[in-house]
Amino acid sequence: MRFSPEESSEANQHLSAPLQLFQTGREVASDDDRSVAADSWSIKSDYGSTLDDEQRHADAAEALSSAANFRPASDYSSDKDEPDADAMTSMLGLQSYWDAAYHDELANFREHGHIGEIWFGTDVMGTVISWTKSLCIDVSQGHITNHVGEAKSQLVEQDDKYLSSWSVLDIGTGNGLLLQELSKQGFSDLTGTDYSEGAIDLARSLADREGFSNIKFVVDDILETKLDRQFQLVMDKGTLDAIGLHPDGPIKRMMYWDSVSKLLACGGILVITSCNHTKDELVQEVENFNQRKIAIAQEPKTIKDQETQKDHPPFRYLNHVRTYPTFMFGGSVGSRVATVAFLRN
Repeated sequence: MRFSPEESSEANQHLSAPLQLFQTGREVASDDDRSVAADSWSIKSDYGSTLDDEQRHADAAEALSSAANFRPASDYSSDKDEPDADAMTSMLGLQSYWDAAYHDELANFREHGHIGEIWFGTDVMGTVISWTKSLCIDVSQGHITNHVGEAKSQLVEQDDKYLSSWSVLDIGTGNGLLLQELSKQGFSDLTGTDYSEGAIDLARSLADREGFSNIKFVVDDILETKLDRQFQLVMDKGTLDAIGLHPDGPIKRMMYWDSVSKLLACGGILVITSCNHTKDELVQEVENFNQRKIAIAQEPKTIKDQETQKDHPPFRYLNHVRTYPTFMFGGSVGSRVATVAFLRN
């Protein structure tokens, strides 16, 4: 790995995201030079990038220029005519970026039949799928502890019967491939949402082509969700990362947790995969949300409210993936991807 002097001081603090940008490792299912905007921000290997800040900013400028073919440049920022370095790092937090990316992906699918990008790569997606499946089986069997065991492959086949009853929501579903893989593992009640209409069109087209008629796709913004049901399993593979890169990231992240807490049924599981945060950082963010909700609950309007409202935190840490490749820097060991599960109390 190669770090600039400015990056070195931050690498120790954020081992899972030494570049501190939402650079999603992925495998491209096409040899075409399809999306300059997406390609220039992607990691060029499964788990990391060696691009320094100067190169990333140059790539962002090129991406911004190319993406302008699909949307007005003014869409990138409401208060600046030309994006500066900070605006460039926030491109992935804006819906206009994703609308342009999926416009390109959808056109490429229709012309060549390509599936598009697999964010974080097939290895990470495979790990998330198998690990989540094992976790759900453990929960179904009542084997819930603070540290659920690692994948028990010998139990998978006989325990598939448990998975069909799980309702699953994939937020920021993109091309919907994660849901296709979950369907192959035995999950049947599957819903994918994305605020980009192009992403949903692509996901539906791919699911129809592969015969996954059981997967439902809906255009929906997680921050202003219109969904009127709850789910037992909520998946997030990079969505929280992108939300955090919005210029109003801190506020929107609070909105995210409020929405997810309403969509996840009691006793359900939230699985977050991130390349921008370590496991400990995600756990701390959930703890901050819990404390905020407890503080609100401690100020009831009536005596009856005080008797019915308890100081139970909405989420608690359940487990995290421990099998991702690691690297060492400054005497500390970390990975560039983190997958963490939380239980809805």
